[in-house]
Amino acid sequence: MIRKINTASGRWISALAAVAVVMALAAPASAQMFAFSKEDLVEFTAQNPFDRFPDGRPRIPDNLIERARGLSMEEILMIGQKGFRNQYVDGWKILQPGKKMVGRAFTVLFMPSRPDVDQVVAARGKAKGLQPYNNQTVIDMLGPNDVVVVDLFGKQEGGTFVGDNLFYYIMRTTHNAGMVIDGSVRDLEGIANMPMPGYVRDFHPSAIGNVVLAGWNIPVRIGGATVMPGDLVVGDREGIYFIPPALVTEVLDRADETHVHDEWTRKKFDEGKYKSTDIYGSPRAPELKKEYQEYLERRMKEIRGK
Repeated sequence: MIRKINTASGRWISALAAVAVVMALAAPASAQMFAFSKEDLVEFTAQNPFDRFPDGRPRIPDNLIERARGLSMEEILMIGQKGFRNQYVDGWKILQPGKKMVGRAFTVLFMPSRPDVDQVVAARGKAKGLQPYNNQTVIDMLGPNDVVVVDLFGKQEGGTFVGDNLFYYIMRTTHNAGMVIDGSVRDLEGIANMPMPGYVRDFHPSAIGNVVLAGWNIPVRIGGATVMPGDLVVGDREGIYFIPPALVTEVLDRADETHVHDEWTRKKFDEGKYKSTDIYGSPRAPELKKEYQEYLERRMKEIRGK
């Protein structure tokens, strides 16, 4: 059960933080400070229509991930009409800005270091055979089409999730899926020419430090967005959307229709016979409406038949 907890100052701790505390207390054997059991993850992603990984993370099919490479930010905007208004984040420093980033979210949470807490977390990691217990712990869990989404609370110095060698490892392991680091990376000269897309807050030459790995595959906050494990991550030159699995098919189907509409519109513009208002946003004349509808039906059959 999610409950609000009243603090001494009269303010409310967020429901998400309360969940994390409850999960941490309920699973003392876990190496993570904050952890979801498989049952927890299934409950919090209950609307997922797809298969799942063994730990419960939603597994959006690879063919839908490939289809999503054609999405634009404007086409994804429709998820706001479904109540998901906090899923877009911009203002990034973008590696490979001409390359679309698409994949499944593998979420990671770091917190500022605190010696008494660090000691307990490290001991749990050791008991679980997770040594070293640091950024490489989660990097070694990644698989194909995973986009690692890291809450490093915007940290620059010491907030460097990877340098060029670990960036290369992630690139090979995830098949160039990408990364979102609400923190920083190092070795920019070495990373700059690698083909994997990446979104970071900053760059710094320091190694990662003065932080503690607090959890993975739990809800994280990236900017103003709440990201759940298994969300579809789509990034382009504008920013990043985190799409709940339950909305992926609808977003893609609507985008297909938009692409066909744009295709037909530009074909008619190329004919040089019409004013923009004759064609866009929708054709006015009955014969053009009929022509467009026939074109849409034919093209959608071709697209969906692939």
